[in-house]
Amino acid sequence: MRPLVLAVLAASALASPALAQSAPSEPALPHRQGLSMEMPKVEEDAALQAAIASPTRPEADRVRDSQRHPFETLTFWGLQPGQTVVEIEPGRAGWWRNILEPYAAATGGRYVAVGKPTEGMGVADGSADMVVVARAFHNWSGDGRTDPYLAAFFKALKPGGVLAVEQHRSKEGLNVADVASTGYVPESYVIHAARRAGFELEARSELNANAKDDRDHPFGVWTLPPTRTSQKDGRVLTAEERAAFDAVGESDRMTLRFRKPETAN
Repeated sequence: MRPLVLAVLAASALASPALAQSAPSEPALPHRQGLSMEMPKVEEDAALQAAIASPTRPEADRVRDSQRHPFETLTFWGLQPGQTVVEIEPGRAGWWRNILEPYAAATGGRYVAVGKPTEGMGVADGSADMVVVARAFHNWSGDGRTDPYLAAFFKALKPGGVLAVEQHRSKEGLNVADVASTGYVPESYVIHAARRAGFELEARSELNANAKDDRDHPFGVWTLPPTRTSQKDGRVLTAEERAAFDAVGESDRMTLRFRKPETAN
């Protein structure tokens, strides 16, 4: 079995301070340092391995596998053959789409890409097995989209369905309004928002953590690979700065698994 180093959350994990702007009535968050490091028991998925290794995937996508850990991340989220998976705002590059769509086709499942969730989720209410949100929460926080989007995800998922999140992670204790423009948001912001929508936080993983990312970049997260922005508004990186940011690699990211309660409508 391919090794997976996943941090699995227990509901009784130790508490840490909540985000500064969170309402006092919201439950405290589990402390990341208190997470279990037990290896989960999962079955190898040959179809998923084939989709990831497929030569039809763009070479630029496959080069990033070592930093985005697609097999481990999708296994952590609980992807299974034959599922209906909705991806939110997959983007023009379609990094996850290039894996999920052929995987769904090969296993009798269904892949649906959605750009504007409040205008329709592309599936019947209560029919999706998984909703995937990758690197998008920072775009929604400034114009009030977060809560209505999460409500749409909740409605589309079947009871027991999974909301899968990968997101650039800021330091805790920061106000999301101050950091979202850099591409990062606090992990607690995402967790509290999902809980407000009715989701249960089932697990948190450090699969996509990057201790070298200090989040202090002249052009936000887009300074780092893969975007590698090197100049903007008159600021131009030196060759030494460019090399230093490239050495950081991709961003520090939270990887979260939420579940719609089995008793939910």
